[in-house]
Order: sequence, then structure tokens, then C-alpha cells
Amino acid sequence: MVTPVSDRRANPGNQASLREANRTRILAAVKHHGGLTQVELAGATGLSPATVSNIVKELTASGVLHTTPSTHSGRRALRVTLAHGLGLVVGVHVAQRHMRVALADLAATIVAEHHFPLARDHRADNELDKAAMLVVDMLDSVDSKLEEVLGVGIGISAPIDARTGMIARRGIMRGWDGVPIAESMQGRLQRPAHVDNASNLAALAEFRFGAARGKRDVLVIDVGEGIGAGLIVDGRVVRGHRGAAGEFGHLIVAADGPLCRCGNRGCLEAVASAPAVIDGLVDAPATLKTTDLIVRAMAGEPRYIRAIADAGRTIGRAAAGLCNVLDPERVIVGGDLARAGELLLGPMRHALEAALLLDPDGTPDLVQAQLDQNAAVMGAVALAIDTAPLPEQASVMAIA
Repeated sequence: MVTPVSDRRANPGNQASLREANRTRILAAVKHHGGLTQVELAGATGLSPATVSNIVKELTASGVLHTTPSTHSGRRALRVTLAHGLGLVVGVHVAQRHMRVALADLAATIVAEHHFPLARDHRADNELDKAAMLVVDMLDSVDSKLEEVLGVGIGISAPIDARTGMIARRGIMRGWDGVPIAESMQGRLQRPAHVDNASNLAALAEFRFGAARGKRDVLVIDVGEGIGAGLIVDGRVVRGHRGAAGEFGHLIVAADGPLCRCGNRGCLEAVASAPAVIDGLVDAPATLKTTDLIVRAMAGEPRYIRAIADAGRTIGRAAAGLCNVLDPERVIVGGDLARAGELLLGPMRHALEAALLLDPDGTPDLVQAQLDQNAAVMGAVALAIDTAPLPEQASVMAIA
């Protein structure tokens, strides 16, 4: 005889398993996104708002989650993050001429950071040693120990071969050629480490915390010492078969153009990066830096305005090719040169719109990045959080 549905009783063991699965799902979503309102958390997990609310209350009371007042669609809400005391992660960004190291909690809140310039011919062994020592010093400054670090994320301003963890093309950062970067850092700190291209991480950071929040298909362009791009497609960073997707700066835009650091001629980076713009200014002061270039342009000096605008138009035309392939909803521009604002973005926007195949209604909006110089290191922090195991404390409490 078949028992009527109304008379069936859920097995207590099954209910406990379901509740445990729901808790795990909520923890994984908060960990992945870095923080969500309860409404967003319901959407991300597929659970009912009531279930989310109940579990969030339990995990907050047990010290696994942390809630703060927020807003969602103009209404009061609670933003949910992992509790600050569950552990720490490290983010490192190594560019051509500078390094940034950040110590953060699992809610991606920076608790200590350090930034310093690099020599033009810097080498991996020296800089990784320096970064490792900085991490130990920063841990001391916040009264923490290395054992509390759950993982290290490293962003390198060069294409990374996902199979080897090394720079994919020799010569782009010569002092780092042939170095298994994550493995080397892991050996120094004895903590899990992962490496990715800095542009990918900048895109991840803008997607999680900045100008790409709420968007699913985004192109993030970094214009500074070099030019790179991070691609977000359907809410995921696209890294390609070997991890080298998004090498936007090495598109050839001038067949007989200047020599690029990759060995080719006429790459976008060799024509329109900040150093290239400065090099193209005749009789410019030998000490002219990107900041000086932008300040003079904003002060109304015509040749500096023209130089930035020319770079913007060149980048815009190149970006149109990517947009015609990827059809993004938004294009985000960051990096040192993006601090020029509409002096760069205006010409870039016009060139992009002129070269797109879509009707004007389908044109992606082009905006300035929100995270500025912190984008790549924040992406490295997000990478460390994503790849770190949930702390044992959280796992125990979640199934208690």
C-alpha cells in the first residue's frame, strides 16, 4: 500500500544531511563572492530567503559568518561575509616596475599592505624573497602568525602558462623566465600559493568588488606600464587553453611600429601604453612620468592632451575587435593612464563605437575602473580566497 504524501514524514537523518548541504552551499557562495546580501545569497544558492536567513543567523551566532547593515535595490539589507577571525590570505602583484603585497581576511578586507618600486631588471629570486619577508613583517604588525595564512595569490604582469606556472613567453619579464612562481613562493612561506596573469586578476577584482559587479560579460582593460585585458564571460574569467587568454597588449596595430618587449614590432603596448606615449613626445623632459603627463594634460597643455587622446583612439579601435568577438555588456578601463579620465576614455569610446558591428543600442558602456591601482592585488586576494580550503573551524561549526 502506498503511503499518502500528506502522511509521509521526512527522515531526520535526511533532514540533517539537507541542512548540512545547505550550510555548505551558503558558505561556498559567500567564500566565492567575497560577500553578498541575504537576497543575493538566496539567488546565488537557489535556496529560499527564509532558509538563507535561518542559516545565516546560526552561522553568525557560531562565529563563522559576519553580517553588516547594507542596502539592496534601495531597501535595507544585511551583507554577509565570512567572519574576520577565520584566517588570512596574501595577495601579491608584480608589475614591470613595482610590487604590491596585501594581507587580507576571508572577507577580502585588507588589514596590511605594502607597495614599493622595482628596478628595471629585477629578478624573481630577489623579489620573491622580499615579498616573503614582507608577509612575515605584516603578520607581526597585526599580531598574527604564518600558520593563520590559508593561501597566497600572485598576479604577474605577463602571460602565465597554466600548466607550468611559469611566464608563457620568454623575454616579457626576463628576470622571471623559467621560474615556477607559485611553487617558489610556496617553498618560501610553506603556505599554498597560486599564480595568474595580473589582468585576469584585475578583471576578477572588478567583477567581485568594483565596476563589473552585477555584470556577466565584461572586458577589463589595463593601460599602464603595459596593456593587458581580462575577459569575463558568463560570470567567469576566461584564461584559455594554456592560461594566456587576454594578451590584448600584444595585438599588432602598426606593422612597422616600435619594437615591443615581446620581440614583435607594432604591438598595441608598444604604441599606446603610458611609457610609449611618453616616448612619443618630442622634447619632453627626461624625467617625465605618467603622473606628470596626466597633470599637464589636465592643466590644458595641448600636446599632452593630443598624446593621450591618440592613445585612447588606438586602444579603442583595438578593443572594438575584441568586442566584436565577445559582445561584452561593459568595457572597463583601469591602470595608471586611465587616471586621465575622459581625456583617455572619451577618444577611446568614440573609436570603439565607430568600429563596432552592432547598432548603437548594442554598444557596451565604457567606464573607468573603480579599484584603480589596487585591482590586481585585490584579484590576487580573491584568488587566494577561492583556492584556500574552508577553515576547519568553519567546517566543524557548519555541521554542528
